[in-house]
Amino acid sequence: MTINAQSGLGKIKLFNDFFGAAGTPIASTDDAVPLGDFYSGGEGNEDAGAGCDYINSDALSGVARLTSGATDLDTCFIGTDISFDVALMAPIVIEARVRFVDLDAKAAFIGLTSILTMDEQMDDIIDYSAATTVTLTATLAGFFLSSEFTDDEDWHMVYNGGTTTGVTTTTSIDADDDAVAGEWQVLRLEVDPNGDCRWYIDGVLKQSVATAISTTTDLAVCCGVTANSAEAAVMDVDYLLVEANRDWNA
Repeated sequence: MTINAQSGLGKIKLFNDFFGAAGTPIASTDDAVPLGDFYSGGEGNEDAGAGCDYINSDALSGVARLTSGATDLDTCFIGTDISFDVALMAPIVIEARVRFVDLDAKAAFIGLTSILTMDEQMDDIIDYSAATTVTLTATLAGFFLSSEFTDDEDWHMVYNGGTTTGVTTTTSIDADDDAVAGEWQVLRLEVDPNGDCRWYIDGVLKQSVATAISTTTDLAVCCGVTANSAEAAVMDVDYLLVEANRDWNA
């Protein structure tokens, strides 16, 4: 029997528009909390006041608010288990609409990563302690922002693990598209079966890299924010979308 992986149940679509019980917090003392097609987790996610809440102020269309713990490197993310293989399941699309209350003392990552656990810290995925360089630990592709960078409000388009060596100098991978406090942006990553990747911000192509990510390493989706000080970091997410093909060999 021939199965068309591009139609019917061969197509995976994960989506959350965050229409929850307005004002009802999802934050709990658990390390991870189910969240529709995704889950919320991260180091410090179990702390009081941390986690993923639905908000009801300035939240038309449904908005989730990610709040990290108030300890340096505490993280709150919405994500998946390690469930994606580029060669077997691409094209893979990740799209999120996000905004920040402010751009102070925080880092954020939206994309694919080979490292993601319930108690994840962002620096396990990418070491961003230097002002102008990153150390790429995980196999990954996505958008990254950090107040630690010299260009501290600009999105950076990181990648690692493919046959094209990941660029570590921040000035070479910045999108020249700053996040602005209180303003929404749509971030979209497209990944082809051969590992080619494209980064879009608000519908504009910002970077295209051939064979940027491994085609064999298993990956998870992460949309998260991290504290860069003893102050909780906050990021709002209007929606998170993931599309891929099913691996019929699994």
